[in-house]
Amino acid sequence: MNSILKLKVILVPLIALLVLFLLIVILSDTPLKALYFFFAGPFRNIYSFGNMLNSAVPLIFGALGISIAMKVGCLNLGGEGQIYLGAFVAVITAFVLSRIGFAGSLLAIIIGALSSGILCGFSGFCKAKWNVNELISTFLLSCAVIPVINYFITGPFLDPETSLISTGKIAENMRLMQILKPSSLSIGFLIAIIFAFIVKYFIFNTKLGYEFRMTGHNELFARYGGINTKLNTILAMTISGFFYGLAGGLTVFGTNYSVIKEFSTGLGWSGLTVALIARFSPIAVIPGAIFLAWINSGARISMQNTGLTYEIAYIVQAVILFLSTSIVIKNIFPKKGINK
Repeated sequence: MNSILKLKVILVPLIALLVLFLLIVILSDTPLKALYFFFAGPFRNIYSFGNMLNSAVPLIFGALGISIAMKVGCLNLGGEGQIYLGAFVAVITAFVLSRIGFAGSLLAIIIGALSSGILCGFSGFCKAKWNVNELISTFLLSCAVIPVINYFITGPFLDPETSLISTGKIAENMRLMQILKPSSLSIGFLIAIIFAFIVKYFIFNTKLGYEFRMTGHNELFARYGGINTKLNTILAMTISGFFYGLAGGLTVFGTNYSVIKEFSTGLGWSGLTVALIARFSPIAVIPGAIFLAWINSGARISMQNTGLTYEIAYIVQAVILFLSTSIVIKNIFPKKGINK
């Protein structure tokens, strides 16, 4: 990454913060109070700080999934459905495996993630076999799977003992260990950080990771070099969906303990936002996810204390998406020859 591009990447969150500052000053009746709660609110106490870090967990996994898909030149837009599917399958599996405790929860999370990986991998297969645009197929499959899961949540698996539209709760012995109590932060945050380093090692220090990168840089060159680019496309998309499934499973087992109807709304796009901020770097997604979690948490706390609308966070995210996407399109796709 050259110095000019580095400057552009750093400028994206700075410009977003400037837009945020101006919006608060213009829209709030008490701008100083709103600015305080927005910027300092998530750091006021352990509860707010822990919840902010906890909300970064699905963003880290989502961004890792996006980053892996991008290594082979694909973009996974089905994150919301994949998170939803992974969480639902994990919870249903947990109901069956509740007798074996924490080991059962790990197995349930993996099975849920595999279901999401298969869903996204199917889009990768269609891309490799028939050159079906993966942006369309992942998005459409996500849109299709959400109402199916909604049917099961509002029907056969609805918990009548709660006011929420959700499944029943998983057993206490299957829940992830909490840290920084009384916040909802669980060991899922530590797992996310570990996986970020694992992905970095995989991409830059393994043969398959090298093949992924070569496929993304120049598919024709990689094919002539003996790399099975079609298989790599399927594998990368499967892994991408797997990480989104992990995001759903860890969110449920570490925070919600049940699948709340459409809880994944917005998480897929937030994961994409983080990946764009990080420029698809596995380690950079960690601060990127914390940054976006800080924006969302600050908006929520400011809304609770000053009446500032929460939608301001969506505006900031839109600014980040617009600016980051402009940089990515200009600096990545031309290198792949996608300017025909």
